[in-house]
Amino acid sequence: MPATNDEATPRTLLPPRWLQMFVGAPSAKKFKEDGAEVLEHLIELCDLQPDHAVLDVGCGSGRMALPLTGYLNGEGRYAGFDVSRRAVAWCTKNISRSHPNFEFKVADIYNGLYNRKGKDTSAEFRFPFPDASFDVVFLASVFTHMFPSGVENYLREIARVLKPGGRCLITFFLLTDESLGLINAKKQKLFRHARHGYRTNTRIRPEVAVAYEEPFVRNLYEKSGLEVVDPVRYGLWCGRIDHLSFQDVVVAVKPLT
Repeated sequence: MPATNDEATPRTLLPPRWLQMFVGAPSAKKFKEDGAEVLEHLIELCDLQPDHAVLDVGCGSGRMALPLTGYLNGEGRYAGFDVSRRAVAWCTKNISRSHPNFEFKVADIYNGLYNRKGKDTSAEFRFPFPDASFDVVFLASVFTHMFPSGVENYLREIARVLKPGGRCLITFFLLTDESLGLINAKKQKLFRHARHGYRTNTRIRPEVAVAYEEPFVRNLYEKSGLEVVDPVRYGLWCGRIDHLSFQDVVVAVKPLT
């Protein structure tokens, strides 16, 4: 007999299919695999510990929260926010109910793809958390749908809410000589519309996919007070053979002083 929500474990509990699609997962299998992969990266690259406080920016329908319920202990804490009220409502009802150390918030931020009636802008939004309150912050496929002013503000906010010595893991589409060369060699129609420091796939709905020049991104990290931890782990998205994940993974640390 299938598990009900009351009986479900992190391995069996899943949001409805339409909420899985909301975060770009074409199947339940992919939804679970993506969450498990990010958890592995957080442990290996950010030294995530079971008693840490974790912030998930753009938490969606719990793709990353669900595997974290099986990793964080009673001393650990998870917070996530997202523009989707329905995704946050599902997570609050189905995850927070049995894991009170997991908190989900709605961020009413305008986004041309996900929240066209949002009242706030990503360039001005202040994360609803105190200074120095998280050991680890992560963003999976968030900056790939945001423009520079929002990215710059979010990096400042990440630096603010991170504890000294804390780390953040963020995924990007990074434009480098290698990625551009692979795109051209394979004659892919990716990121043809150039703007200052970044490119988009389309002009009509540019938030569908946004890629940034790597020096531009590194400059934003430096301005925010975060130090990039090299090497950057480049992704499969442009046709690389050697890769860590689909998108490029950038890890940074907030200095101790």
